[in-house]
Amino acid sequence: MPRDLVVVGAPTSAGSYAPGQETAARVLRELGLIDQLRAAGRQVRDAGDGPVQVWSPDRRHPYAQNLTAVVEAVGAVADQVAAALAADADVLVLGGNCTVALGVMRALTAHDPDAGLLYIDRHFDLNTPQSTTDGALDWMGLAHALDLPGAAEPLVSALGRRPLLTTAQLYFLGVEVAAATSWERDQVERLGLPWCASAALAAAPSAQATRALDVLPRAAMAVHLDVDVLDFTDAPLAESTDGRNSGPSLDRLSAALRAACRDQRFRVLSIGELNPTRAAGHPEVLTRFIGCLRNALRPV
Repeated sequence: MPRDLVVVGAPTSAGSYAPGQETAARVLRELGLIDQLRAAGRQVRDAGDGPVQVWSPDRRHPYAQNLTAVVEAVGAVADQVAAALAADADVLVLGGNCTVALGVMRALTAHDPDAGLLYIDRHFDLNTPQSTTDGALDWMGLAHALDLPGAAEPLVSALGRRPLLTTAQLYFLGVEVAAATSWERDQVERLGLPWCASAALAAAPSAQATRALDVLPRAAMAVHLDVDVLDFTDAPLAESTDGRNSGPSLDRLSAALRAACRDQRFRVLSIGELNPTRAAGHPEVLTRFIGCLRNALRPV
């Protein structure tokens, strides 16, 4: 029998570039996500939402905007995921921005110290408040998980152990290297971080997911999906609109997600950077995305 599935909402855009992601959990529920997961054969419990946080400019802390709110949201995700894991359930976290992955991994590494993270994202998210002037923590999350120089101390300190992750616990899937900062490229080379390019993921999604799974530890595993990894022309869902005519289609990404979520190590899937307003001119893509989640999380 498959484990029960607990759905956790993380309605926050505090660490983002602009508002919108805080509505994703509500919209996906309204469009029938929970019923679709149940129809796929999972026993589903909706654990509700953490704090609702809407991005606003933080002029007092321009290079690490809304840091206090991000720390609060990470803690709320960690507590809800930890409760689900303690009940021997799998978890679906509906973000929110990509900092929700920090809360997931705080809980999962407390449950299993060797737990791995398959990070499906167009970006490395290895920036720090000192490496970029953008100030958006949603592309800095893994810099904090790895405790890189220049990371914001309040966020690193909120993650439990230090560093939260080692390089052996992390694999990047679907990165567009041209979108990385020079700092990020330097850190990837210095640390020897494993990654797969966006074009490779689009060309062979199942094979690239399998390759990543072979590298990750033989321990519990989380999968984090930033929807900006998708070809925005095929699936206009992400906060970032940069991924036009590059990256995998939603159908091809679905194959990679299915391979990852059917792995025996799988425990948590988190979704980041989904902004429902991007789909205003093509609303059926939200239904397609729900179908992708249903396919990924249906019993083996």
